[in-house]
Amino acid sequence: MHKQLYIYMAIVSVSFLLSFWFSSIYAIAWMLTTVIIVILVIDLLMLYGSKKTIKARRLLPDKFSNSDQNPVPITITNSYNFKTFCDVIDELPLQFQKRDFSYQVSLIPNEIHNFEYLVRPVDRGEYYFGHLNIYVSTPLKVIKRKFQFQNEQMVMVYPSIIQMQKYDFLAISNSLTQMGLKKIRRIGNTSEFEQIKEYVQGDDFRTINWKATAKRAELMVNQYQDEKSQPIYSVIDTGRVMKMPFNGLKLLDYAINSTLAFSNVALKKHDKVGMLSFSKKIETFLPAIHKLTYLNRILENLYNIDTQFSDSDYGLLYAQLKRKVTHRSLLLLYTNFEHISALKRQMPYLQAISKKHVLVVVLFENTELSTIIKEHAEDLQSIYHKTIAEKFAFEKRLMVKELQKHGIQSVLTTPENLTINTINKYLEIKARGLI
Repeated sequence: MHKQLYIYMAIVSVSFLLSFWFSSIYAIAWMLTTVIIVILVIDLLMLYGSKKTIKARRLLPDKFSNSDQNPVPITITNSYNFKTFCDVIDELPLQFQKRDFSYQVSLIPNEIHNFEYLVRPVDRGEYYFGHLNIYVSTPLKVIKRKFQFQNEQMVMVYPSIIQMQKYDFLAISNSLTQMGLKKIRRIGNTSEFEQIKEYVQGDDFRTINWKATAKRAELMVNQYQDEKSQPIYSVIDTGRVMKMPFNGLKLLDYAINSTLAFSNVALKKHDKVGMLSFSKKIETFLPAIHKLTYLNRILENLYNIDTQFSDSDYGLLYAQLKRKVTHRSLLLLYTNFEHISALKRQMPYLQAISKKHVLVVVLFENTELSTIIKEHAEDLQSIYHKTIAEKFAFEKRLMVKELQKHGIQSVLTTPENLTINTINKYLEIKARGLI
């Protein structure tokens, strides 16, 4: 009987303790829930209760420069009256294939924060930016409020304007001589009539104009100046051979960037510039003109050029040049031959063009082959790959010799150094007076 009483009393005691414990837990849970609700309400009121919030703006330029690092500036203004924590997520164009862009910053009240990030496009065309998303939280960091700005902003990617400006500066400062150009003694001299003036001591007697002297009854001489406005054409092959990519950029785009920078330098050197692009047909032809504003027209035409999947017709190129380019000109032909046999097939047309013009054939070195050649061969397959790579590299040098044998000048360059090597070749030809 006493044993049952003890059991009963133990059960009552445990029940009392459990009920007290559960009531305490309930009270604590209720208090915590109340605190959380209060915090949530305060956070909501702070984020959504003010008319002065966050403002943000993406400052895009009218044009991006292809193959260059282009800055995208962003400005964020905190109009809240408390410190905010912002997570910036920008929706970049599809061409960049980047979906993890994020930038975090904390802003005090009324602070204006500016930052920028860089993008490198490798294709010309239209690039559409999506929303500029700003996720804002208070110092409590319980809730985030989403803000969206500037959806569907579009920017055009043009040939490398940054590169053009860079080499424009180098040409003006004569710094190109430090980058590989050797001064060559000018052979021959070309000049054009400028005016008739009175003879002064020191003038060349051979320039005396006897008819003007007879009319004026005093010695008159012809004054000449060096001929500067010479026609220069960039000829771009848009066939399938120019689709090969290096560092994400097609050979065609390297040629386009070089054409823009080279044309700008030639205009500053008082020459006439024009351009021609071809594959199975003549796609673009701009006659050579000496006018600084003409560069904008060249830029617009370069923007629309694209590669084709067919072999280029050099016979058509020769016929077009014979019909359209009647004055002796400097022709820079941007193309690519991977085999010596391909060059020999087109050699009759190249020879025919070089008889009337100064032709420079611009060829590209395959930098991937150079990497393979430098690697140490450890097995039979590596030896095979290295041997084939050396064969192709040797054929490139053989092409240069083949062109020289027929009196055609050439530039063999890596894609990255195309622009500087082309401009150097142009300045060399100018210095030698070959045009």
